[in-house]
Amino acid sequence: MRHYFHGGIHPADGTDKLLSNQVPIRMYTPKSVEISMKQSPNSVCEAIVKVKDKVSRGDLIGKSVSFGSANIHASISGTVNDIKTIRDDWGRDIEIIVIEADDKEADTKRASNDYEQGLVDISSYTVETIISKMVEGGIIGMGGAGFPTHVKYETEEDIQYVLINAAECEPYLTCDHVLMKEYGYSIINGILLFIKAASAKKAILCFEDNKQDVAKDFEYIILKNDLPIEIRVLPTRYPQGGERQLVEAVMGMEVPAGKLPASIGVIINNVATAKALSDIVLGNEPLITRVVTVTGKVKEPCNYLVPIGTRFSELIDLSGDFKAKTSRVIDGGPMTGHCIQIGGTKEDLMLSVTKTTSGLLVLEDFTKVESPCIRCGECERVCPAGLAPFKIDYAAIENDIVLCEKLYATECISCGCCSYVCPAKRELAYRITEAKTEVFRQRQERSSKS
Repeated sequence: MRHYFHGGIHPADGTDKLLSNQVPIRMYTPKSVEISMKQSPNSVCEAIVKVKDKVSRGDLIGKSVSFGSANIHASISGTVNDIKTIRDDWGRDIEIIVIEADDKEADTKRASNDYEQGLVDISSYTVETIISKMVEGGIIGMGGAGFPTHVKYETEEDIQYVLINAAECEPYLTCDHVLMKEYGYSIINGILLFIKAASAKKAILCFEDNKQDVAKDFEYIILKNDLPIEIRVLPTRYPQGGERQLVEAVMGMEVPAGKLPASIGVIINNVATAKALSDIVLGNEPLITRVVTVTGKVKEPCNYLVPIGTRFSELIDLSGDFKAKTSRVIDGGPMTGHCIQIGGTKEDLMLSVTKTTSGLLVLEDFTKVESPCIRCGECERVCPAGLAPFKIDYAAIENDIVLCEKLYATECISCGCCSYVCPAKRELAYRITEAKTEVFRQRQERSSKS
């Protein structure tokens, strides 16, 4: 039986994906990297190296010191040339480790391992070993949220199923699609490790129907080897890859408000996270590289496999520079990504690749003018969380955070569907996300005082 999730939209026709999913992954190793000690919104690590230290590829350079953070490793071999400090949106000082590659220790492309060419025997790996490797390797969710993977598997809940998110529903992004084309066995071996770590019955590998090519390849391997993995092909609809939406579409169940999928016996992981798990458990390589989609208004859209810390300016240069007259650069996709530059040149891009950098999207900039809400209800109809965005928007404008909380602003997944369909061009998703953040901040403040 096929299930659907509530709400959702079709923001693209598929031509956006074709820009970058028809060419092989290109590998690139820069001469220097800038590795942030903040690799996801709520994770800040403590640098354990100092200037002039020699480091090798895979060495630990940032130690997890709080819940929500994960270890950070050197992505190239070389010398720590500088440690810069920047301040993030939360007012936290974030260290940036600059590593210059040594000419005599230049990184070379490693040969393929057994787990990348076929299935491997994982019977000798215990649950405890797999989870400890997640911690050691700094594995986090690579679908966007960046939550440490081991925390999901340290649950006391009875896990029945592991859902593997291969939907990649965000427009323009194709990093997961091409990863599945070229690293299928790595991903399947990682999925089998996830099943074992969760003591689950099986995994359900969830594709959208615009990825039939890789779905068939994976199905062949799974059936041939009688693996405890089920293929589920879902209709293409955004935001199919949201955790709650995927559970609803695949399982026909709802995750209770304020709860995690584990509360109903499910853990969800991204396909790139599955590959990262294979790399650390079977290849002894921590999470130090990832595939990044560079697309949109660039001359040569492509996917690059790069070390964490690769500068965005270099990725734009590899793709032939901007071709829009005035460019808007987005870290991520057009629906959930963050605008990091309007106008300017590639040299003005100061950020670098993190573990959660799925894409670098360049669009033509344009001016959008808001007009008053006409109460059409379209935002409420498409909201996958079942909220009334126009009501929360009004409360946010009035700075009524109590009302925002009563309207369940905390359940917003910041997918952007409401803003996309709004005929008044209101910045609904932005204001609701800001209100959600403030609700959480005030809750934390109340908790610290009690």
